[in-house]
Amino acid sequence: MQKRHLLNLITGAALAVCGLAHAQDNAFKIALILPMTGPFASTGKQIEAAAKLYMAQNGDTVAGKKVQLIVKDDAGTPDTTKRLAQEMVVNDKVNVLAGFGLTPLALATAPIATQSKTPLVVMAAATSSITQASPFIVRTSFTLPQAAVGIADWAPNNGIKKVVSLVSDYGPGIDAEKYFKDRFTFNGGQVVETLRVPLRNPDFAPFLQKVRDAKPDAIFTFVPSGAGAALMKQFAERGLDKAGIKLIGTGDVTDDDILNGMGDVALGVVTSHHYSASHKSAVNQKFVEAFQKANNNLRPNFMAVGGYDGMRVIYEALKATKGAGGGEALLAAMKGQIFESPRGPMFIDAQTRDVVHNIYIRKVEKVNGQLYNQEFDTIKDVKDPGKSK
Repeated sequence: MQKRHLLNLITGAALAVCGLAHAQDNAFKIALILPMTGPFASTGKQIEAAAKLYMAQNGDTVAGKKVQLIVKDDAGTPDTTKRLAQEMVVNDKVNVLAGFGLTPLALATAPIATQSKTPLVVMAAATSSITQASPFIVRTSFTLPQAAVGIADWAPNNGIKKVVSLVSDYGPGIDAEKYFKDRFTFNGGQVVETLRVPLRNPDFAPFLQKVRDAKPDAIFTFVPSGAGAALMKQFAERGLDKAGIKLIGTGDVTDDDILNGMGDVALGVVTSHHYSASHKSAVNQKFVEAFQKANNNLRPNFMAVGGYDGMRVIYEALKATKGAGGGEALLAAMKGQIFESPRGPMFIDAQTRDVVHNIYIRKVEKVNGQLYNQEFDTIKDVKDPGKSK
C-alpha cells in the first residue's frame, strides 16, 4: 500500500513537473526594459501603455503560445539595463528583449542579444549606429538622421539661412547635429555655431543666451522625449521668440506628450518627424482613440507608436514561425515586414534591420483649443541616411 502510495506521489510529481515544463514551453516571454522612473520616465510610460494596448487588441495567445510581457524599470541607467537583460535571458529564458528608451541602454544590451541569439527590438533609441551593434537588433522607432534631414531641406527654402544648432550631448544629438549641418550647408545654409547641452539635468539658459548673441534666423534643436518643455520655457524667458529667432528641430522637441503644456510659445514651431498624434489616417485615428481611452486621456506620442509597432513586429514574427524556432528564426521573420502603422506606411529593411517610413514636416497649430503638430508636407519612404553611404 505504501509502495503504491509512494508510486502515485512520484507519478503525480513527475506529471506536475511535465505540466510545468509544458506550461513554460507554451509561454512566449517578452522582456520590456524601460526607464519607468527618473528623467526619462515619460518614454517608459508611453511605450508600456502602447505595448499593453496592442496586446489588449490582439490577444495574448499567438500561434498557440501564451504571450507574457515582463516590464522592468532600468531608470535610464545602462548598467541596470544590461544587468536586467542578462537576468531575463539567463533566468527567465525570455524570447525577445524590447524597449530601450535611450541609445546608451540599447548599446549596453547589444552584446547580450548577440551572445544569446535573442532578438532585441528597439522601440525608442534613435542613434543611427544602434542596429550595427548586434545582428539581432531590429528597430521600430526611428533614427535621428531620418528626422534631421527633412527640416534641413525645408528651412533654406523658407527664409532660414543662418542657424545655431543646440543638441543634447549624446549619440542621437550628435547624429542630429551632423546630419542637419551637412544637409543644411549643402542646401546653401550656414550653421554659425554648434552647441551641446549635458543630457542629464540640463540648464539651457546659458546656451540660449549664446544663441541670442549670435542673432541667427533660427535655432535648430534636438532634445530627448520629455525635455522639450524646459527648453521651450527657457527659450521664451530669454526672449528669443521676441528677438525674431525661430525654433526648428526634430519632432522630439514638440513631443505630443507635453506639447499642450508648453503654451502659445510653441505655436508656429516647425519640425520634421515620423509621427504626430494628428496624423490623418483611419489607422491612426483608431489608435489615438483607443490609447486615450485606455490611459486616462493621455495623448500617444512617437514613443508610443514605436512600442505599438514593435509589438506588431514581434507578434507577426511569432505567427510566421508558427510559434516554433529559436531567436534566429524569429529575427528572420521580423526582417522585411511591411505594414500600415499609425504613423503611415513603414517596413523593416531586411538588410539593415532598420525602419523605413515617411518623414513629415509639421507646424504647431491650435486645433479645438489644443496644440498639435499639423503635418503639411511628406517625404516618402525615408531610409536612414546614416546607412546609405
